[in-house]
Amino acid sequence: MNETTTSAAYEISTDPARLDAERIHRWLSTDAYWALGRGRDVQDRAIAGSLNFGVYDTVSGEQVAYARVVTDHATFAWLCDVYVAPAARGEGLGTELVTAARDHLAPLGLRRMMLATEDAHGVYEKVGFTPLEHPAMWMTLDLQPPS
Repeated sequence: MNETTTSAAYEISTDPARLDAERIHRWLSTDAYWALGRGRDVQDRAIAGSLNFGVYDTVSGEQVAYARVVTDHATFAWLCDVYVAPAARGEGLGTELVTAARDHLAPLGLRRMMLATEDAHGVYEKVGFTPLEHPAMWMTLDLQPPS
């Protein structure tokens, strides 16, 4: 399903054909602390394996924001690579984008949706995210050597 939601100035769509993969890669690999230096091939594979949300200016059609969700569509989702272009920041677009992702996934009955952020807790709290209740039960496995 390639649903689209529209506000006055922006349209949010899950249609993968509308994504500007070159722009997404540039944004993330040069301006997102969590993806600096990420290769284009890696980004393209990430896009291909994810549910993607693009935000587009309703006048120009230009993509102004992006988010992707890694999910099994049944029990779990990981929200990641949330990015709003600098020129579009400060208008609540990040909150609108995360809300659209949450609402898109809500009918699936997922048990949990997670994310990691270093600096945008306030954006995600507006949409209902909270800190881990039991962080000691979560573990990670780093598969790449430290850089």
